[in-house]
Amino acid sequence: MVLPEIFKGIALFTPGGDLVYCYDRRKQLHWHSHLCVALQELLHLPEPPHFLIPGYTATVDRWFCANEKQVKTLAELYPPLKRYQPLLNAVFEVEDLLWQTADWIEEACNPIILETYRAEFPQLWENHDLIVCLSGDRPQEPLTGLLWTPTNETETPETHQGYILRLFVAGNSATTKQTLQTIHQLLEQELQHPYTLKLVDISKHPEEAEIHQVSATPSLVRVWPKPVRRIVGELEDLPRVLQLITT
Repeated sequence: MVLPEIFKGIALFTPGGDLVYCYDRRKQLHWHSHLCVALQELLHLPEPPHFLIPGYTATVDRWFCANEKQVKTLAELYPPLKRYQPLLNAVFEVEDLLWQTADWIEEACNPIILETYRAEFPQLWENHDLIVCLSGDRPQEPLTGLLWTPTNETETPETHQGYILRLFVAGNSATTKQTLQTIHQLLEQELQHPYTLKLVDISKHPEEAEIHQVSATPSLVRVWPKPVRRIVGELEDLPRVLQLITT
């Protein structure tokens, strides 16, 4: 994805470290409230988690300064997100930008108040290794997943209560998006167990392909439960894919 030279970018994190973000070249169509709705859909929350605003938000603005005749960038985040600056720089393609820290708003960001939501929204305190870009100029446009996965695994499979799956692809093509949509639909409709599905672009993360012994794409790998199972290509055969996952 190549971002336009002039745009507004907004990001919303969860306390667990998941990220939903978007960029808006018109600078007026996307707001953090739209990202709250996206989180509701992605994590199956009872309602949009507007209580994450503004404490878990970040905003970057790139504009052309007529006086200085150059493109300028201003980026701001709240204190809980300072450790995510390298990730924000990567998704918004702003290289080594130094983000300004916004003033803490006690009545809106009080961690004691935020903690009262944990029982009703436990998914927000879990880490799903989720990084999702809300693309397009319309806030309600379907979500598309960013092809990214951490290089360091943080989950412990033995404590996982469901399936851990990896879908290895090469590039963010229309075929990749269709494959992701097909697999996601299969899992949602047919797999009667919790699962974690991570999308890995081997062109960006070749080390992940080596670790999981993937030599061709698309490949679906069941990491957990053991034994590890793989299916290379032929992902259109959905009964076979489901059998691979569940047996």
